[in-house]
Amino acid sequence: MEIKDLKPAEGSTKARKRVGRGPASGTGKTAGRGMNGQKSRSGGGKGAGFEGGQTPLARRLPKLPGFRNPNRIEYKAVNVSRLDAKFEAGDVVDGESLKAKGIIKHTDDPVKILGDGDITKALTVKADKISASAIRKIEAAGGKVEEPC
Repeated sequence: MEIKDLKPAEGSTKARKRVGRGPASGTGKTAGRGMNGQKSRSGGGKGAGFEGGQTPLARRLPKLPGFRNPNRIEYKAVNVSRLDAKFEAGDVVDGESLKAKGIIKHTDDPVKILGDGDITKALTVKADKISASAIRKIEAAGGKVEEPC
């Protein structure tokens, strides 16, 4: 069998309706559009989104102000005080350990460590982003910062 031998199944195709080809065709003169009216005319009919005269949905909804960046990365914020409360000295803080402690929901969520609160334990922190104040506090407590994870 070759491509030239392929054809559709018997009865699965039919010829298109040729309208406006004389009275004997059955669809002559008005070409199956009836007599007068909006739908009988060229380009006639209601447009997409027409709702019977009521204000269409696209005009009822308010416009959103500003610009929404589709490539924006939403970081999960974690403060150093939270790390101090949940981790022991010498622990490694990364996506897996944060998920295990219930601080974030998914290991692939981007995390930013913020410097709110105090930290007293020496931790090794691996995060996608870390604020300058958080770096100062972690290193002052004897910890290490590795960025990005």
